[in-house]
Amino acid sequence: MLRFTFSLALMLLSFSTVAQEKKTTKTDSIKKDSVILKKERYGLRVGVDLFKLTRSFYEKDYRGLELVGDYRLTRRHFIAGEIGNENKTVDDDRVNFTTKGTYLKVGFDYNTYENWGNMENVISLGMRYGVSSFSQTLNSYTLYNPYPYFGAVAEVPSGVISKGLSAQWIEIVAGVKAKVFNNVFMGFSFRINRLLSQKKPDNFDNLYIPGFNRTYNGNFGVGFNYTVSYFIPLYKATVKPKEVPAAKKKK
Repeated sequence: MLRFTFSLALMLLSFSTVAQEKKTTKTDSIKKDSVILKKERYGLRVGVDLFKLTRSFYEKDYRGLELVGDYRLTRRHFIAGEIGNENKTVDDDRVNFTTKGTYLKVGFDYNTYENWGNMENVISLGMRYGVSSFSQTLNSYTLYNPYPYFGAVAEVPSGVISKGLSAQWIEIVAGVKAKVFNNVFMGFSFRINRLLSQKKPDNFDNLYIPGFNRTYNGNFGVGFNYTVSYFIPLYKATVKPKEVPAAKKKK
């Protein structure tokens, strides 16, 4: 899945580059000494995580929806965020539980990709601060049996509900967005999460946190999303051309 997504992103970027080359062939006749002023678009991009949306259809123990957005502040800096909800049932060897809740992530992205012409693609690195409010229902559990030779321990039904749980974390984000049609972008991102604080239920750990995903070693997690978004242009800004050093001009 990840290999397919990465290949798709590279293909989208290549497609966008080829399309841009065709658009810029008309400027070949312009003299080299001419000053070309380029205008870039600024605005809001909103979309949805297709991974969570489609997962709700093929995975019976999962329901989730995530909306994504970013706003371009400068040529390379974006304010970015995600908001969503999840309902996930986890069935482990010794415990079965259901987590329900909502989450919000806010932060920034930095575009490392050097666009040319009218390209608006993004290869970004960024960070998020995430908060989640949720509840957990302990459906059933199995007691540890130190003497398995004397028979298995029966599963114990529970139904205990823990409400008012919460968590806070930070994320390191790496992602790609490529324009495939006019104002329409496809993209994906990978995330590494680190818990800052959490409120746990009594005698139980938060093994799954909405927005954070599965917890590993108590404090770490990973995430992934695959998005389609629409860009809403608000205004344009003129990009000043780079100054050529005097020594190069003489040559």
